[in-house]
Amino acid sequence: MAHTFDELVQKRRAADQAHSRVRELRDAYGPPTQQQWTARQSDTYETAVRAWRDLDRDWRTAMNDYIRERGETAQVVEAQVRRALEDS
Repeated sequence: MAHTFDELVQKRRAADQAHSRVRELRDAYGPPTQQQWTARQSDTYETAVRAWRDLDRDWRTAMNDYIRERGETAQVVEAQVRRALEDS
């Protein structure tokens, strides 16, 4: 499947935002081993983790496809995506 550079940037941004949400929830709820989370907190956290993992997997799959199609290295593509995210 052909992926554009803009799609890679969008997928990376979505994965980063999802990861930020996981960290926010962990900070808000506290460590699960030190205090008991409610069922709702556990469900919310697990949903956020699954979303982050799915988005990160989608990003990595798209990046690998992009690399294969263009013959570039992962390091080069990741650096380009990182710069694009910083510039936006």
